[in-house]
Amino acid sequence: MTERRDIEFRAEGGVTLRGWFFVPDGDGPHPAITMAHGYAGVKEFRLAAFAEAFAEAGFAVLVHDHRGFGSSDGEPRHDVNPWTQVEDWRRAISFLECQPEVDADRIGVWGTSYAGGHAIVLGATDQRVKVVVTQVPNISGYRQALRRIPPHLVADLEASFVEEERVEARGEALRYQKIVSADSTEPASYRSPDALEFYLQDIGDGVWENTVTVRSTRWARMYEPGAFIERVSPKPLLMIVGTDDTLTITAIELAAYQQALEPKRLTLIDGGHFDPYTNQFEVSSGAARDWFLEHL
Repeated sequence: MTERRDIEFRAEGGVTLRGWFFVPDGDGPHPAITMAHGYAGVKEFRLAAFAEAFAEAGFAVLVHDHRGFGSSDGEPRHDVNPWTQVEDWRRAISFLECQPEVDADRIGVWGTSYAGGHAIVLGATDQRVKVVVTQVPNISGYRQALRRIPPHLVADLEASFVEEERVEARGEALRYQKIVSADSTEPASYRSPDALEFYLQDIGDGVWENTVTVRSTRWARMYEPGAFIERVSPKPLLMIVGTDDTLTITAIELAAYQQALEPKRLTLIDGGHFDPYTNQFEVSSGAARDWFLEHL
């Protein structure tokens, strides 16, 4: 039976990050997988199901909340800086490789959505990572924005980023917006019905808040993890892509896969960005499990 432990570790600046450590049955040390969630998400958004599936296959699994979200410390809250998250994830790898149940020479990384981009960066730049699985990954903040933001709204959006710089320079409090909202008059990161359903799922009181800093959007538009994809090789890379993904954009993901070098594999999931977590979970988790079993 898989054991789940609550864990914590220190990241840059003395910030404490927290998460879950899943230990499989049997004698170790075990190959291990480190996991994290996407944009403004928390581990309670269905990551335990993936971790348990991997642990049942014999992997030790670490799932952590990004700083400023969920159970992790960090100020300001609900602030999504991709490069800070990548560096924090390196500390998660350091924590994982020090656990007696883990074979430090066999560590893989699994990232989804925004953190799918992080997984590509880590696979390209951290030699401790031996295998990469990236699910519905963020590839290019700029190109995604071209598809998702109407041109007539871009000028006002950029003006809001400039004003945010002035707010910070004056020492005023950061501004926030909703992560999801169906109200077109209310600033929000996402408005699609599937995003609303996913982010507003019931995961318990006080675990997640529907708020994110305005500057997080600026950082998202600047983040280009796809630039690292050729550098993942010779580590095995699995990309799991939805056939109708309107958030991280199917066409952009498929173009990135073509750029990636061998060894690589593409698993196409019927549906949109959030289907790998829900009605296509068996397909997405099974593909990732089998890739880790084959290469880790």
